[in-house]
Amino acid sequence: MKISGLEERDVISVADLAVKRYMITIYDWFGYELPNKERYRLIKEAGFDGVLLWWSDDFGRDCFGQKDYRKGPQIAREAGLFIENIHTPVQNQNKLWLDNLEGEALTDCYLLCVVDCAEFEIPTMVVHLPNEDNPCNLLGLDRIKRITEKAEQLGVNVALENLRNLSNLAYVLEQVNSQRLGFCYDCGHHYRRYPDDDLLSMYGSRMMALHLHDNNGSYAQHGLPFDGTIDWSSTMKKIAKTGYSGATAIEAMNWDYGDLPVEEFLHEAYERGKRLEALRL
Repeated sequence: MKISGLEERDVISVADLAVKRYMITIYDWFGYELPNKERYRLIKEAGFDGVLLWWSDDFGRDCFGQKDYRKGPQIAREAGLFIENIHTPVQNQNKLWLDNLEGEALTDCYLLCVVDCAEFEIPTMVVHLPNEDNPCNLLGLDRIKRITEKAEQLGVNVALENLRNLSNLAYVLEQVNSQRLGFCYDCGHHYRRYPDDDLLSMYGSRMMALHLHDNNGSYAQHGLPFDGTIDWSSTMKKIAKTGYSGATAIEAMNWDYGDLPVEEFLHEAYERGKRLEALRL
């Protein structure tokens, strides 16, 4: 059937465009001691479409003695959530360039995370590069290339997050030109560490993940959006200009919201996510 010169499928796609929305996701370890099954149920009930998984038992993740981070994907999916990415362990991030067993162990950890993403059908992993006090060397670059080659073989994205590591981030992205190695844009770290650098113009074309949180609170980061000083209208417009089509991903913590019940915190986080999403459309 044709309507005004359009095929029926074109009319349907135009209608779909009218109701287009981005998925809204949240970092799963946002605080509160809860079993994963309860955590993901509450995330889904708050309205979220998916989660970003912390891929380790570290930082108190094993608070119930569950040792279950590898069970997280199944539990999240059973709750009706999709998994946007995993965040790789960060405790030893500055050792990636070191010519010793610790450096090799960290490389092996990241290689295993690539394999895990493929096994659990998770498209992307987020990695912290060493900070500015630890400039990249040839050994470190070779390790990044090994990780990237594994990611290319298994069809996994490796997204490098901006922290206090801009020189290393810039160098690695310049030296390794792969569709499987890209950028995780963290707006809170951006405005805390390098507010005068336009990271989205510099690396937005290689963006593979988002971390959205405000720069308020006792840690000057990981607050709920709109509770700090970030200009969200400007930030979301810049994100939209990059053409990035991934989820509006909240990475807030309850550090300064301890009086809020978990349900209320998640409700607030989801409402802020919807406001951010509207600024992208």
